Amino acid sequence: MAETLAPAATAHSTHTAATHAHEAHAPKEVKRQIVSFQFFKIMPEWRRLPAAERAEHKQAFAQVIERWQEKDKFVTITYSTMGARGDCDMALWRICYTVDEINQMTAELLATPLGGYLQTAHSFLAMTKRSQYLIGHEHEGQSDSRGVIRPGGQKYIFIYPFWKTRAWYLLPAEERQRLMAEHIRIGHLYPRVKLNTTYSFGLDDQEFVVAFETNYPEDFLDLVQQLRETEISAYTLKDYPIFTCVRMSPQEMLNRLG
Repeated sequence: MAETLAPAATAHSTHTAATHAHEAHAPKEVKRQIVSFQFFKIMPEWRRLPAAERAEHKQAFAQVIERWQEKDKFVTITYSTMGARGDCDMALWRICYTVDEINQMTAELLATPLGGYLQTAHSFLAMTKRSQYLIGHEHEGQSDSRGVIRPGGQKYIFIYPFWKTRAWYLLPAEERQRLMAEHIRIGHLYPRVKLNTTYSFGLDDQEFVVAFETNYPEDFLDLVQQLRETEISAYTLKDYPIFTCVRMSPQEMLNRLG
């Protein structure tokens, strides 16, 4: 009896070992992140309130942001857009793992005294996803092929929603990769600009939201101008509004309001 079972046991062991070897070398699945870019405009009535009352409002708002911060689970990065755009004064870049969390935190922010004086000027919802294109070399911290966002410490971020034409999606995959290759090559000429691409198909109106982090706005300007001259730009349907944002602490961002 033992002799008849031995081959089966050996085959089972070989299969198990092969399975474990495959699992060890298989790429680890990355849990997708939910990404929210929300832009607020303060109502002018708020600036007419006494300074002490405004200070209390700002403190309560900042406390909500701080309470939700949890490393690797929920991250909020705060920016001022004062002087850069007329339709918004500040921006929150939030990264987490469920839409529910974005919903709950936003409700808490708007329930603060300051929330009663805020108007949501723009809001973009997206999700991370591994790029279907061969990216090649990536800048440090770039997320395109890994499908995860790791914000850097750069002072400026440039954010805009993005749509491609329907003709783009009808091109053969090989042709899309060829056109993307030039796009990627130009991006590599600007290593001081970090790209974060997120996907909105079915989640929001736009198809993508792109966010470029840098300490050098002149690099971003030159990059965008050069990308306009590429063949692939003919397949851009819309890539605005564009938001120029200055990174700062929540308290500093709120102090800029008045």
